[in-house]
Amino acid sequence: MGWLSTIIVGFIVGVLAKLLHPGNDKLGFIMTTLLGIAGAALAGFVGEALGWYAVGEAAGWIASTVFAIIILAVYTRVIRKR
Repeated sequence: MGWLSTIIVGFIVGVLAKLLHPGNDKLGFIMTTLLGIAGAALAGFVGEALGWYAVGEAAGWIASTVFAIIILAVYTRVIRKR
C-alpha cells in the first residue's frame, strides 16, 4: 500500500502544482505524477530535516505542493531554453 499511496499523493500534488503554476507546461499523466512525487519527497526531506513539521501533518501537503511548483518552474525554464 505504500507505493500506491505515494503514487496517489504524487498525482494529487502534481495536479495542484500544475493548477497553481501559470503557463502551459504540456506535462502528461506520468510526468505530472512524477512531478508530485518529487515535490513530496523533497518537501518531506527538507521539512522533516529542518523540523518544520512531522509526518502526516497538513503542512506536509502544502510544502509538497510548493516544492512541486518550484520543480515545475525550474523544469519549464530549462525546457524553454532548448
